[in-house]
Amino acid sequence: MENGRIPSNRLEVSKFKLKSLLEITNSINDNLPEEDLLSRYESILRNNLGIGKILIFKHSRSWEVILNCGFPPETENIDIDSRLIPMSEVVCVTPDDGFEGVDIIIPVRNNDVPLAFVLIGDIEEEGVGMSPVLKHYDFLQTISSIIIVAIENKRLHAANLRQAAMKKELELAARMQKMLIPDHSRLPGDGNLRVYGFYCPHHEVGGDYYDLIPLSRSKTGICIADVSGKGISAAMLMSNFQASLRALFTHDIFLEALIRKLNTIVASNASGEKFITFFVARYDIETGLLEYINAAHNPPILYNTVSGELNYLGPSCVGIGMLDEIPEIRRAELTVSQTSKLVCYTDGLSELRDENGNEAGTRDIVRFISNDRPVAENIEALMRELGLPDNNPSVFDDVSIIAADMIR
Repeated sequence: MENGRIPSNRLEVSKFKLKSLLEITNSINDNLPEEDLLSRYESILRNNLGIGKILIFKHSRSWEVILNCGFPPETENIDIDSRLIPMSEVVCVTPDDGFEGVDIIIPVRNNDVPLAFVLIGDIEEEGVGMSPVLKHYDFLQTISSIIIVAIENKRLHAANLRQAAMKKELELAARMQKMLIPDHSRLPGDGNLRVYGFYCPHHEVGGDYYDLIPLSRSKTGICIADVSGKGISAAMLMSNFQASLRALFTHDIFLEALIRKLNTIVASNASGEKFITFFVARYDIETGLLEYINAAHNPPILYNTVSGELNYLGPSCVGIGMLDEIPEIRRAELTVSQTSKLVCYTDGLSELRDENGNEAGTRDIVRFISNDRPVAENIEALMRELGLPDNNPSVFDDVSIIAADMIR
C-alpha cells in the first residue's frame, strides 16, 4: 500500500479488507481493551480508507460518545432519540438532512434494539473520484458492526462478572446474617422458657433481627427489630445494631439507658437515612417479671393460656435513630403469673394480604396461639397455612417471629 492508503486493484482491495477484518478479529480474540479496539478501527478507516471524520454513539446505561475523530464537539449534541433512533438501515446523508459534515450513518442493532450509531464524514479530497465512504460502503458497515458488537460483548461480560461477584458477596452476607439470628434449633426448647424463632428474608439478606440473650441465672433478654428499607445497607446496619445490643444489654442496665445508647449509635451510623423499630424485653423466670420498651415496633402479643386474656405490648417511644435524641421513653412492666405465650413479629407478617387483598394484621396470629399447645407448634402451623417461606406470592418484605412459652 502506498502512503498507507487502500490499493486500487480489485484483488488487492479484497486482500486488504480480509486482512483488516482478520486484524480486528484477532484483536477481539486477544481480549484487547475497548480503547485499543477503537484505535485499530480508527486507523483502518482514516489511514487506509482516507476517511477523516468518525463519530460513534454507543448505548450502555445511556447514550455516550466513545469515539470522535474529526467532528467538531457540537456534533455530539445531536438529539439521538428523535434523529437517530428511527433509523434502522444505513443512511446516506445529504446537506439538506441537517447533519453537517456527515456522509453516512450506520445504525448497529441487536434484536432490533439500537446498540450504536456510527457517523462517518469524508475528508476534503483533491481531484475527482468516488468518495471512499461510498466506494467501501459494505466494508464500512461490516467492520463497524463487528467492532460495536465486540465492545458490547465486553461490556456484558464485565457486567456478568460483576453480578457473579455481587452474588457471592450476597451469599456470604446471607450466611453471616444467619449466624447472627438464632433459629429454633439454637433456642431453648424445654424448661420454664421455651423459645421458637422463624426468619424469612425477602431477598438474600434482610433488615430483620431477633435474639434471645441470657443475662443472668434467672434473667433473659428477648428482642426483635426491623430496619427501614431492605438490602445490603439495611443488613449492615442491623449487624452493627446486633453487636451493639449484645455489648450493652446486661441484667441490671436500665432499659431506658439501653435505648438511649442504641439510639446514639444508630443515629450516628445511619446519618438520618434509616431507623430501626425495636422491641426489647427482660424476663425473670423466677419472679415472672417482664419489663419492656417498644420503640415504634409492631405490638407483641401476650396470651394467657389459662384465662385466655390477650395483651398487646404497645409503643413506648419513637424508633431507634429517628431522632438524634429520644424525648420520652416509657418503660412498662407486668408480671406473668400464669403460663402465657409471647409472640413478637415484624410487619412482613402482619402486612401479608389475605385472599381478598386485605392486610392480615394480627388476626391469624391470635387465631393460631389461642390454645394451650406449645407456641412452636402454633407458629409452625401458621407458617404452613400462610405458605411460608416458599409458597406465598404476596410476601414483599422480610418475615420474622420470635415466640416464647412462659411456663408458670
